Amino acid sequence: QVQLVESGGGLVQAGGSLRLSCAASTTIFSLSSMGWYRQAPGKQRELVATITRSGNTNYADFVKGRFTISRDSSKNTVYLQMNSLKPEDTAVYYCNVLRIGREYWGQGTQVTVSS
Repeated sequence: QVQLVESGGGLVQAGGSLRLSCAASTTIFSLSSMGWYRQAPGKQRELVATITRSGNTNYADFVKGRFTISRDSSKNTVYLQMNSLKPEDTAVYYCNVLRIGREYWGQGTQVTVSS
């Protein structure tokens, strides 16, 4: 089992920034990948960004140039730095990790961007 604890969500004005954190209960080097997904009301959950064990990153087109995923192996934590936020970024953001072919999800953190 892998437990994930997310933090950093909140309310921000359009154009502002937030940083999400997701702390894993295991060393991140045991994880094939770590990432962030989001789900807005009435919409399906969608990929935002991922980072693999080797450090390769992948971003959804709608966040390229605005969001940055990173990790700190000493803290077993993955981050999502979100800049130039837009009202359409409003959603619950979920941390996701993959370990030995199994997915684990965090509880989600609300991000609300006001116009």
